[in-house]
Amino acid sequence: MSETTERDPLRLRLAQLEAAAEAGGGKERTEKQHKDGKLTARERLALLLDTGSFTELDKFVTHRATDFGMADKKIPGDGVVTGYGTIDGRQVFVFAQDFTVFGGSLSGAYAQKICKVMDLATRVGAPIIGLNDSGGARIQEGVESLAGYADIFLRNTLSSGVVPQLSVILGPCAGGAVYSPAITDFIVMTKDTSYMFITGPDVIKTVTHEEVTKEALGGASAHNVKSGVAHFQADNERMAIALTRELLSYLPSNNHDDPPLKATDDSPAREELALANLVPANPNKPYDMRDLVKLVVDDKRFFEVQADYAKNIIIGFGRLNGRSVGVVGNNPAVLAGVLDIDASVKAARFVRFCDCFNIPLVTFVDVPGFLPGTAQEWGGIIKHGAKLLYAYAEATVPKVTVITRKAYGGAYDVMASKHIRADMNFAYPTAEIAVMGPEGAVNIIFRKELEGAKDAAVEKARLVADYREKFANPFKAAELGYIDEVIRPEATRPKVIRALEMLKDKRQENLPRKHGNIPL
Repeated sequence: MSETTERDPLRLRLAQLEAAAEAGGGKERTEKQHKDGKLTARERLALLLDTGSFTELDKFVTHRATDFGMADKKIPGDGVVTGYGTIDGRQVFVFAQDFTVFGGSLSGAYAQKICKVMDLATRVGAPIIGLNDSGGARIQEGVESLAGYADIFLRNTLSSGVVPQLSVILGPCAGGAVYSPAITDFIVMTKDTSYMFITGPDVIKTVTHEEVTKEALGGASAHNVKSGVAHFQADNERMAIALTRELLSYLPSNNHDDPPLKATDDSPAREELALANLVPANPNKPYDMRDLVKLVVDDKRFFEVQADYAKNIIIGFGRLNGRSVGVVGNNPAVLAGVLDIDASVKAARFVRFCDCFNIPLVTFVDVPGFLPGTAQEWGGIIKHGAKLLYAYAEATVPKVTVITRKAYGGAYDVMASKHIRADMNFAYPTAEIAVMGPEGAVNIIFRKELEGAKDAAVEKARLVADYREKFANPFKAAELGYIDEVIRPEATRPKVIRALEMLKDKRQENLPRKHGNIPL
């Protein structure tokens, strides 16, 4: 008998195992997945990764459970597809949960597969992307399944700030399973087919007697609009995966790399005449800060993050002269751009992410202050506002600030002011830098004079005009060196690009410590 003939059974066995792994839960369950508007794990990976780049690991792993008849129910791969590949030529590590196999439920062996690719990702310095579609812990395995989740949570935590971690929710993600995505950097959800919650509608009805649907409780809209847990919502899985690929294009592979460089034909010297009149002369008239940002960044492409949550502040990525930058801006079109609890937390986490991964920060300021009221005070605006202050003060990446109009009170300090180590601070001629607005200041400073004036309205108008001339402009701050340059709005793009070019070799370190104690 020849050697080739002796090997035939082994080759046959290999082919059978590969076929079984690739079939997942079988034709019937795959068809149901498609009927529910969802792709399979392997179909998702084919869309996410460059064609032909995927290398699968642990394809033949099976669970170890023997109770409840599980010994006779084993499928190679055990409900999760793991491995590595490339996106736009850059290496990434991936895992895709397979809902057709045991409902995507997590076993001890399944968790070990995920942990292996997470460990490899941090070892070689590459992003980790999880495609989540799971019914949660595999009940038949009890504590072994719970231990598997904790093993994953630990790696999420230790990898945080080391490599980018992206979570794409493409089906259910419930119970303890939600904590892994919550620790990762960005969460993408799909409308109608994905949801996240700690306890489902049935448990809620039993305990609190509230009646709520899965979608209302933890769907894409709930977490993008109300809770702020998620960062993006897409109409379908293909759009969610395309969005994830684009998001990755702005991020470095790890905390030692610089942000990616993308060639552009958009001149760094481009002045934008539309900016000359974008900020209204009337300080109480709103405008959309996103319009301003788009006129400044390369090719007018602003990749907004959490666009549907805390709309009074905007965050996202853009490029300036080809380099990725993180953008933060107050948005006067919503609540006058005021800082509140949600806006502060939203921006603080984004600032910290950019600082982790060497992404320069460009901040556009038009803020009248912090939102007053008992709801904000009792909700903890003091500590939540302090998170944004802490994040900016702690950040050591290049920081460039442009004050377009209002910069009042403590909010001026918080929004990347010179006093918390912003490197370059610009202001438009329309900038108003003061403790508070002219009218409020006059009411306090000249209260007695106004009470005794013959014509209080005329006198107040005179005092407001005088205050505005003295303080509601950028020149006093410029005299003190708090503003590096007062610039023409149309020159914003070249000014910011030159500043970032000057700062490209910036080196700054905080005092040695284990870690700071951010006000959580």
